[in-house]
Amino acid sequence: MHEKPIILHPDYKAANKLNDKVIVITGGDSGIGKAVAYHCAAEGAKIVYVYLNEHKDAEEVNSYLNKQGCEFLSLAADLSVKENCHKVIKSTIDKFKTINCLVNNLAQQYPVNDIKEITPEQLELTFKTNVFSYFYMSQLALEHMQKNDNIINTTSVTAYRGSSHLIDYSSTKGAIVSFTRSLAKSLMKTGIRVNGVAPGPVWTPLIPASFDEDIVEGFGEGSPMGAPAQPADIAPAYIYLACNESRFMSGQILHPNSGEIVNG
Repeated sequence: MHEKPIILHPDYKAANKLNDKVIVITGGDSGIGKAVAYHCAAEGAKIVYVYLNEHKDAEEVNSYLNKQGCEFLSLAADLSVKENCHKVIKSTIDKFKTINCLVNNLAQQYPVNDIKEITPEQLELTFKTNVFSYFYMSQLALEHMQKNDNIINTTSVTAYRGSSHLIDYSSTKGAIVSFTRSLAKSLMKTGIRVNGVAPGPVWTPLIPASFDEDIVEGFGEGSPMGAPAQPADIAPAYIYLACNESRFMSGQILHPNSGEIVNG
């Protein structure tokens, strides 16, 4: 990358908001997921994070969490396959006995400029990764969740304003908004909350991995604040939704998006 993303701002003040809570984070080896893991560790949580195959990134996260004295489990798995989700949940319960918060965060994107360029294989992979995994992980995690536990789903500003070169990705993010609201309603009587976060442009490894050099150079400049967010700017939204201070919120989406006005 041109510059490493900022994962945790030096002035972040932890307050033990997640002390001994067990947090499961998908896509936790880089970008927003990594920042959520670091912030959860600062708040006293026990962490399970899942990544696909980026073992070098995972080693860096493991080293950091070890230095923080955080109890954690890192697992490599393709969560687009339900059986792998089952293995992740089983490993979590075997180690920590419970799940207090599930952060569905992993995502893939493949920019194209014409819908005709989206192959059936790409369409299926994008939805299996970005949507199906959220369904699978939620179904399985809920078997071990109780009142006051919660689920947080990562959607995107593209769910609200669209994206001409990320049509399938934006569609998955719109599906996640509806999934969040519908699941929240279905779980209301259980006391388990479901919310989401819809970031605007964020400087993560996914950006240079997805886009051409000229797009990367100007990434985020068109946002109201004129620059992309850092993962450290987004992660506190997850801390709020995961902790008891957000006990009266369910079915809601937070919008850390540089001030872009969206409906919903």
